[in-house]
Order: sequence, then structure tokens, then C-alpha cells
Amino acid sequence: MNIATFYALFSTTCFTLVGLWWNVVQKHDDWMCDPAQRRVVAGVYLSFLLPAVMGLFAQVGGARQPQIWRAAFIVLAVVGCACTLRLLARTRGDGFVARHQGAAALLYALIAVVGAFPELAGHLGLRPIQAEALMLIVLVVLGHALVWRFMVGEGRYVEEEQIAEPR
Repeated sequence: MNIATFYALFSTTCFTLVGLWWNVVQKHDDWMCDPAQRRVVAGVYLSFLLPAVMGLFAQVGGARQPQIWRAAFIVLAVVGCACTLRLLARTRGDGFVARHQGAAALLYALIAVVGAFPELAGHLGLRPIQAEALMLIVLVVLGHALVWRFMVGEGRYVEEEQIAEPR
């Protein structure tokens, strides 16, 4: 597949997932009333929005001007990693969610590293933009897993202060 076509489809899909997530959120006003739930909603939102925006920059830069997508991937991956680590630091009591958030934070870090040092992708026999695409796919799959866990009610985050003060 042409990498530009991949990123066009990928971004469109991720933006669609953002819209679908907001349709779900609108049906659950109680999620926005609780600060912990609001953070979770925002975390799920970012798990689809950041890859979508990265995909747009990959289309703009492409193989001819890689400095565009590389710079965007570095900045957006740092934002994603920081947000995910912040959410992870507040998560307690759910190993599944913690593992998925830890994996997402690691993927964001790797995306930034490959953006900064694209020659690393060559060790895997890939072009840097292909390596990034593979990591973004896994990141979105992790986002889907978190949505599923959250939607079935088992992925509700338990924060440190909630352990000390049960509701």
C-alpha cells in the first residue's frame, strides 16, 4: 500500500473514532461530573485524536519532506506520553488498564525516538514513516481495548484518593 494512502485512511478512521467516542460520551452526562471519569474520557479522546493528527502531518510531509512529519510526531508523541503517564500515575487497582496505559506511554516514547532518530527504523528493515505507522496502529488498538474495558464498566479508573476514601 502507498504510505500516503495508508495515512489518509488512518487519519480518517481515527477522526471517525473521535466522533464516535463523543457520541458515546454525550449519552453519559455522569462521566463529565466526576473529575476522575472526565480524565478518562479525555484520555480515550487523545488516544484517537493524537494519532489522527500525526497521520495528517505524515501526509503533508510524506517521504519528500520528512522533517515536517518527524517534528510533528515528536511533539505530539511527547504530549501523548506526558498525558498518558499523568493518567497512569493516578490509576490504581486495575492492572489491565495500567498495563495498557504503560504500553501506550512506551509507544508514544518510541514514536518520538524514531521521529528524532529515523535511522533506527532501518535496523528493522523499514522506512521511518513505516515504523511510525506500525506503532500508531498498535496505539489505536490499545485505545480500542481501553474503550472496551471502560464501556463494559470494568475499566473505571480508581484513583489514589478514592482508595483512601471509598464512595
